[in-house]
Amino acid sequence: MELFQREAAQASGRPLAERLRPRTLEEFVGQPHLMGADMPLGRLIAAGRPSSLVFWGPPGTGKTTLARLLAQYWQAHFVEFSAVLSGVADIRRVVEEARARLRAGGQTTVLFVDEIHRFNKAQQDAFLPHVEAGVITLLGATTENPSFEIIPALLSRLRVLVLHPLDEQDLDKILERALNDQERGLAGYEARLEPEAKAHLLATAFGDARRLLTALEAAVTTAPLGAGGRRMVDLNQAEQAVGRSALRYDKAGEEHYNLISALHKSLRGSDPDAALYWLARMLAAGEDPHYLLRRMVRFASEDVGLADPYALNQAVAALGAFDLLGRPEGELALAQVAVYLALAPKSNALYVAFGQALADAAKLGPLEVPLTIRNAPTRLMKGLGYGHGYQYPHDFQDAVVGQEYLPPALEGRRYYQPTERGREKLLRERLRELSRAKARLRQNKGGEGGST
Repeated sequence: MELFQREAAQASGRPLAERLRPRTLEEFVGQPHLMGADMPLGRLIAAGRPSSLVFWGPPGTGKTTLARLLAQYWQAHFVEFSAVLSGVADIRRVVEEARARLRAGGQTTVLFVDEIHRFNKAQQDAFLPHVEAGVITLLGATTENPSFEIIPALLSRLRVLVLHPLDEQDLDKILERALNDQERGLAGYEARLEPEAKAHLLATAFGDARRLLTALEAAVTTAPLGAGGRRMVDLNQAEQAVGRSALRYDKAGEEHYNLISALHKSLRGSDPDAALYWLARMLAAGEDPHYLLRRMVRFASEDVGLADPYALNQAVAALGAFDLLGRPEGELALAQVAVYLALAPKSNALYVAFGQALADAAKLGPLEVPLTIRNAPTRLMKGLGYGHGYQYPHDFQDAVVGQEYLPPALEGRRYYQPTERGREKLLRERLRELSRAKARLRQNKGGEGGST
């Protein structure tokens, strides 16, 4: 029975990832920001009118599958070719066939171009008149930023839909479907995955369903028979299938917090080598790079702050660079920001100041805004004194006035106390200058006569 089911599933010799490709939108997993009745793809399908699109996202996220499903729901003829293997002559041939099909029975042709970014300008130009005339509906797939890789004239005729790496829950659904599908999956092997093996396969898929299914198929088909004739996949088989060893790591347990603590303290302790090591450990163990980037963005404000305001720029830029490049190329951006943060001058003055302000806001409740700094958009509000006595700084010498902006209960309260480290040394001196200038102006009746 096992042999029969296995042969039925693999009769065509196609890989598991191809056999398990969703046949309906209901089978599609992931990309919730695109799917659903009120989401972009849901609205496109409901409208029933073909539209030229570009799917932009990392490998294994469903770009080709969505193109095929859209053609199916639009009842269009589907033609697929790769930009690596095809040229202008192929485009002309497809267009002529599409035109003939349209004349004969009114059927639309969907032309799906995988890796559309590999087409040069002349090849992309060849699409323009036919997309414009509606002879073909162009669906493209790319892992590169369309803004840089697709010519503006063509891009203006396409709608870009961004696909994200699949999260672990989505990957888990796909893995379970593969194990239990009798017709197209691996159910005939009656495989059982040990928890560590499953976790390793999910962690090393990096959001790529094709990568996951390729490794799963290799692990199951090479696993030894266990009790009852079942295939038993342990961590060793999973590691061999993936081609990399599993580091001891539990993203929801103690080791996760141990490692992120080690990274954070290495950054705070200005040790770039330790920071690089702990960063590499977490990435190698399958940690989500976005989690690490979010922690470093927070670190840039919490532990560096205004001692080096460029640290936050570096961290946010690293997030954008990683999203642009993906793995593994984008991981270098994480390494760059980790070294920058480790070497940056440190200050938690901003963190402390904000914490004190939050504490006062919670303790003292909704203190009223002083009338002088309230907005007065109506005559009634002006009559009630809103904005009365407000001094517009730009009308005064050096744009400095002696006005108080805190509620009376907090007058004189100072939250931000810059350190003498990095750029904060300059900010500390600036605060001293402002304090002295405002004190003089208050003694001189709030700066009267100081207007320029």
